[in-house]
Amino acid sequence: MNSMSKDKKQKIMMVGGITVGVMVVLWFVLISPLWTKLADLRKQAENARAQVEKGSRSASMAQQSSNELAAASSQLSTRESLMAAGDLYAWMIQAMNRFKASYAVDIPQISRETPCDVGMFPKFPYKAASFVVRGAGFYHDFGKFLSDFENNFPYIRVQNLELSTQGGPRNEDNEQLQFSIELVTLVKPVTP
Repeated sequence: MNSMSKDKKQKIMMVGGITVGVMVVLWFVLISPLWTKLADLRKQAENARAQVEKGSRSASMAQQSSNELAAASSQLSTRESLMAAGDLYAWMIQAMNRFKASYAVDIPQISRETPCDVGMFPKFPYKAASFVVRGAGFYHDFGKFLSDFENNFPYIRVQNLELSTQGGPRNEDNEQLQFSIELVTLVKPVTP
């Protein structure tokens, strides 16, 4: 290496420096933007994968939500079929006559319905109707009737219960209770 002349060494150093300079220029002009672009493309690909995954989760949740909505709608229809609808007075008389048939309770009087608000929640989709029912029965028979009635008609609320005995001489009929109850029932909304 010592045998090289000073001029030759300078030329080699100059060629090496130019080569390094050209490589640095190529790096900053060509390769660095490509690396940046590659990093951006990787980031876009990752975002696209995340979006596809989110979309598939949404699609599966949409199907699940659709199934839940169908089940809830079916359950609502079943429950609404138990509610009063149409001619409310006729509905109450039929319901009461069918129900009291297996009980030793006499119900000679059912008043016409009185529309009222439910008053439970704002914008509640159901209305209510109130009926006053009067009758007579022995204590045990009336208690069993009332208990079973409340259990069989979950959308009818019993309120304002009044009990009294008949006056007069003491006999078997005197042990019968006279009752008056107010029944408040939810009314199925009319669908257009």
